[in-house]
Amino acid sequence: MAEYNRVSECVGLITLRNPPVNALSAAVRQGIVDTVERALSDPNVKSVVICGQNGIFCGGADIKEFGSKMTGPPLIPMIHAIESANKPVVAAIEGSALGGGLELALGCHYRIAHSKARLGLPEVSLGLLPAAGGSQRLPRLIGVPAALNLITTGRHVTAAEALQLGIVDQVTDHNTVDAAVKFALSVAGRSLDPRRISTHPCPQQPDLDALFEEVMQKVRQSARGAIAPIACVQAVRAAATLPYAQGMERERELMATLFTSGQARALQYCFFAERAVGRWRMPSGARWDTSKPRPVHKAAVIGLGTMGRGITVALAQTGLSVIAVETQEKQLMEAKQAISGMLERGAKRRGVAPALDRVIYSQNIQAVADVDLVIEAVFEDIALKTKVFQQLSAVCKPGTLLCTNTSALDVDQLASETPNPELVVGMHFFAPAHVMKLLEVVYGPRSSPQAVATAMQLGKKMGKASVAVGNCRGFVGNRMLKPYIEEAFFLLEEGATPELVDQALEEFGFSMGVFRMSDLSGLDVGWRVRKGDGLVEPGTASGRSARIRQGRRYSPLGDLLCEEGRFGQKTGRGWYQYDKPGSRVARSDPWLHSFLGAYRAQHGLVARRIDHQEVLERCLYALINEGFHILDDGIAAGPEDIDVIYVSGYGWPRHRGGPMFYANMVGLAKVLERLEHYQQLHPEVPHLQPSSLLRRLVASGSPPIHKWGEVIKKLHSQL
Repeated sequence: MAEYNRVSECVGLITLRNPPVNALSAAVRQGIVDTVERALSDPNVKSVVICGQNGIFCGGADIKEFGSKMTGPPLIPMIHAIESANKPVVAAIEGSALGGGLELALGCHYRIAHSKARLGLPEVSLGLLPAAGGSQRLPRLIGVPAALNLITTGRHVTAAEALQLGIVDQVTDHNTVDAAVKFALSVAGRSLDPRRISTHPCPQQPDLDALFEEVMQKVRQSARGAIAPIACVQAVRAAATLPYAQGMERERELMATLFTSGQARALQYCFFAERAVGRWRMPSGARWDTSKPRPVHKAAVIGLGTMGRGITVALAQTGLSVIAVETQEKQLMEAKQAISGMLERGAKRRGVAPALDRVIYSQNIQAVADVDLVIEAVFEDIALKTKVFQQLSAVCKPGTLLCTNTSALDVDQLASETPNPELVVGMHFFAPAHVMKLLEVVYGPRSSPQAVATAMQLGKKMGKASVAVGNCRGFVGNRMLKPYIEEAFFLLEEGATPELVDQALEEFGFSMGVFRMSDLSGLDVGWRVRKGDGLVEPGTASGRSARIRQGRRYSPLGDLLCEEGRFGQKTGRGWYQYDKPGSRVARSDPWLHSFLGAYRAQHGLVARRIDHQEVLERCLYALINEGFHILDDGIAAGPEDIDVIYVSGYGWPRHRGGPMFYANMVGLAKVLERLEHYQQLHPEVPHLQPSSLLRRLVASGSPPIHKWGEVIKKLHSQL
C-alpha cells in the first residue's frame, strides 16, 4: 500500500496507495515503514519524497479501524522514524493532508503543497484530538494561538493560509511531486537538526496562563458539553509548558480518555451516518441510487420570501442558471437586493467571483417555460401552492421536475394537481437555505425514482446533507418536533418557566432551547398552523375542558401570547422580552411570569417544582418516541436518517449522536420505562404512549442501533 521508486537518480519516491483518500490503514503504515527503511538504507538515495496517488496526499487515519483491535505498526514511532532520518524527507501535498495525514507531513522535514490543497487536524469533529504528535508539533511550528485555533475547531486551511502560518515551506501551481523532487535535490546534504519540529521549543507567548484561560472559556462556551475541544486545549497547553516527551505522554493520556468515550462513539456514528444517508434508500430496502438522475442546467424558484431567496443563492452557487420569480414588484426589488448581497458575501468568503449573472429575475411565471427543475417556495398555504402547481403544469416543458419547499403539507396532494405526479417531489430546505446543511427530499407514493434521484443529487451539489423521507404530515423533522414542543408547553403549565426549560436543553447541548428558538422563528408561525388545524378556540374558558382539543391534551399558551401581539424577536416580546423589535438578546420577562401564574390560577393548576431531568426526559423522550413511530411507519429508512436530520437541521448536539443514537446509548429499556411512567401520569397525552417498535426492540433484548433494521423488517413481515 506504499509504492517505492527511485527518481532523478538519487530521490526515493514513496507513493501512498489506498483509495479513495489514502487513509493510514495498517497496510499503508506497514508500507511506509518498509519503504522509508529501504530509502534510508540505499546509499544512492540522498533524499526522500512522500506523496499520495490520484492527487490526494493522505486523508488521515482509517476510521473503520477504530472499532477493532489495532494491528500493524503504530503511527507515532513511524513518524518519529521519519523525523529522525538522516536524509531529508519532503511531503508532497496534493488534495488534502488531514488528521494523521498532516501529522505524517509534520514529521517530514519539509512540506511542499499544491495551491489547491487543504490541510487540517479535524480529529475534534470525531470526538478525538490529534494524537500522533499533532498537538505537540503544530504549536512548536506555528505558535500556540494559531495551533489552538486549528486544533480546537478542526477547520481546514488552504495552501495559501498554510504557507502564511508556516505549516508548509512552499506552494506550487505546477506538478507537486516534480516540485518536491526538485526541492529534495536542493536540500540534500543540509543539516536536518533545525527541521525536526519535535526538538523546537514553543514560540514564546506573553502571559501564557491568561491566554489559555481565555481560550478555555471560549471553547467551553462553544463546545456546549463536548469534551474533545477541551482536551485539545489541554494537549496544546502541554506542548507550551512541557518538554516534548512529557507533552506526548499527556497527549496519549488525553486521547485514551477520549477514545473510549460515548461522545467519540456518537461523533463517529454521525460521520458514518451522513455517508449512509448519502447512499439513500427507501424504508422498504430498495435503493434509489440505481436510478440515473436527470441533468439539471437551469432551475427556477417561485416566491422570493426568506426561503426563496436562500434557495436561489444555494442554486446559483452550484453554477446553475436560476430564474427567480416573484409576482409582487416591491418584494421582487427587495429580493434582488438581498440575493445580490448574499451572493457577494458568500463569494468573498470563498475567494471567488460572485455568481450575480447566473440569476435572472422575473414577475411572470411564464419565464420558467424552459427550465429543467422548479422549486416552489411560496407562502405555506395549500390553496396557494395548489394554484402555483396548476400554473407550472401549464407553463413548463414536458419532463420538468416540480419540487415544493413545503415544511409539512401533503406532497401527494400537490402532485395530484399535475398531469405528471411522478415528476413531483418535496425539497424541504431549512432557513437560511443557503447556509443550513439539511435537505429533506420527500417522495410521495407516485414520485418516480428518477425524480427523487435528481433532487438528491442536486442537494448533494449544493453541499446539503440530503435525506430521502416518506410523505406524511411534517415529514420526519417537524413531525418529531411537535411532541417536543407540546411537552415544553405542558411543563410551563405545571410550574416550569421558559428559562428553566431552555437552560436544561441548552446544557444538554442544544444551541437554543425551545422557547428561545420559538421567539427567533416567530410564535405566529405555529399559531397560523394551529388555526389551520382548527385547534385555536376564542374565549376565556377555564378548567380542564379548555385544555382539551380533539380528545387530547392541548396547551393554548402560545395562542394566548399571539393574541397579545407577542410574536417573539420581531415584535420585541414573546416568551422573553427584548430591548427592541429585531433584537437578539433574550431577557427574562416579569410580565410573562405573572401571565403564567394567572393562567394556572384560572385553570386550577398548582405549580410544582420541575427539575432539569424531567424537562429532558419529557421533551426528548417524546421526540424520540415519535422517531420510533416514524421508523415503524416506514417514513424514514433507518435511525441514521432521523439522526442526520436532527443533527444537521434541528440543532441536536452532534456529540450526542442524534436522538435515536442517544436512545440507544441511554438504554431502550430506560426510555421505555420513563415513557410509561409519564404516560401513567398524563394519560390524556397520546405521544407519551410508547411506540410498538420501541416495545418490540426492548423485548428483542435492545439490540445495537445498526441491528434495529432486522427487528423492523421482522415486524413488518408479520403484519
